[in-house]
This record gives sequence, C-alpha cells and structure tokens, in this order.
Amino acid sequence: MPGASDLHPALNPLAALGRWIHAGLQGAGRFTRFTAAVVHSTVAAASQWGRWNRLAPVLVDVGTRSIPVIVLIGAFIGMILALETWEQFAAVGMEDRLGMIINVSVVRQIGPVLAALMVAGRVGCALAAELGSMRVTEQIDAMRALGVDPVTVLVVPRVVACTIMTPVLTIISDVTGVAGGYFFTVVLQGASSDAYWANTEWFVGWWAPTMGLIKATAFGFAIGLIACYKGYTCRGGAAGVGRATTRAFVAAFMAIIVLNFFLADFLNTFERVVLGASVKSPL
Repeated sequence: MPGASDLHPALNPLAALGRWIHAGLQGAGRFTRFTAAVVHSTVAAASQWGRWNRLAPVLVDVGTRSIPVIVLIGAFIGMILALETWEQFAAVGMEDRLGMIINVSVVRQIGPVLAALMVAGRVGCALAAELGSMRVTEQIDAMRALGVDPVTVLVVPRVVACTIMTPVLTIISDVTGVAGGYFFTVVLQGASSDAYWANTEWFVGWWAPTMGLIKATAFGFAIGLIACYKGYTCRGGAAGVGRATTRAFVAAFMAIIVLNFFLADFLNTFERVVLGASVKSPL
C-alpha cells in the first residue's frame, strides 16, 4: 500500500484533509462516549458522587474563590457600559432610560458570559491540570484496578459543581454589573434614580435574568465536561498536562461563544412564540 508520501503531490492536501476529518470524527466519538458515561454516572450513582465530603470542596473551589474577581470585573463592566452610552443618551434627553440598555445587556449577555469565562479560565484550567496529573501519574488507572469508577468519583462532582456554581456566579455578576451602571449613571452623572429603576423594571422584566441563568447553566455544564475530558484523556507526561490545560480553556471558550449564539436564538424565539412577549423599544 502506498503511503501519503508516495501519492501524487496534488493529492497530498486531500490526504491531509482526510486524516484531519478522520481524527476529528474519532475525537467527537470519544467525547460523546465520555459525555454519556458522565450523564449515566450522574443519574445512576448519585449516592457515590453526591457525598458531601466529595462535592463540597469542589463547590467551594469553583464558587467562592471566584467571587472577588467576579465582583470587581462585573462592577467595572457595568460602569464601562454606562460610560460608553451616556453621551449619546444625554444628547437627546433620554439619560433616564440608560438603565434599560445597561441592565438588559448585563443580565441577558454580559453577566452569564463573564461568569462562564471566569469559570473556564480559573476553574476549567485547574480541573484539566488536576485530572491530567492524575492520569499521567497513573492514579486513575490505580483507581480502576481497585474497582473504583474514576468517572463517578472524580469527574461527576466537578461537572456538577461547575453546573451549579456558574449560575450562582452569574447572579453575582448581574448584581454588581447593575450596581456599577447605577453608580455611574445616577451617583456620578445625576440621573433620576426613580426613573432609572422604573424604566428598567418596565423594559427588563423577569424573562431576561431567567434567560441569563439558563445560559449560565448550559455554560457551566459544558465547561466542566470539556475541562474534565481534556484532563481525563491527557497523555504525554508534564508537557501533555500543559497542552491539555491550554486546550481545555480554548475549547471551553469556543463552546461558550457558540452556545451563547444558539441559546440566544432559541430563547428569543421561545419568548416571542411561547410566552407571547411583544418587542419593547427603549426609545
């Protein structure tokens, strides 16, 4: 059988493309099997992964240690939004309506994405490095030899923690982002506080923060799953752990952006068709 180097030069790019597609399909298959194993263990072995001594440390690591950064960034994001839009609204005498734009942007898009990116960068990389180190030092193989399912014990608690804590961090991000926008618009620029909140209540409603929390839950599940998969399947010693950590963040970042688009489209359609909400204009 001729190898790739024996092919006609014009066919080499096609061979490379074929190998790339084949490797991609294999990777997708492995990830699908891993996802199915995680979901099965989550449902069938809740008594094992749900022990408080296993779940609580991961919840603390994912959630509470991310709060200071979330608070700081969320507040400044809200102030930046107000800063960039204040002059345009004030020029036409609609500065009291600025809260509508700031707050709906925060709770629908910026809050969930900001919290997810923080979890992906701070927590996802740590999870991939932790599991990757256990893989290359054969600790995971030792667990299997002892009859312990590493997916149930190691992976599921981390995925569940990311899924639970990302919406919690999103709420904190939303609150601080709204507070930052209020501080700049009302405290620093002197807009009417009553009009600011009245317009926000009319325009934002209950569905916008709910939409953000639905997105955050999906983001958290994707981050935990991707980070654990990259670490769990790590190969190649210390260098392999480094590559797995980098790939975990890149893949999680891409998943957040792609999921955000499709979830936004689906949830906007759901709001319009199922809930029967009409389009509100801030003008």
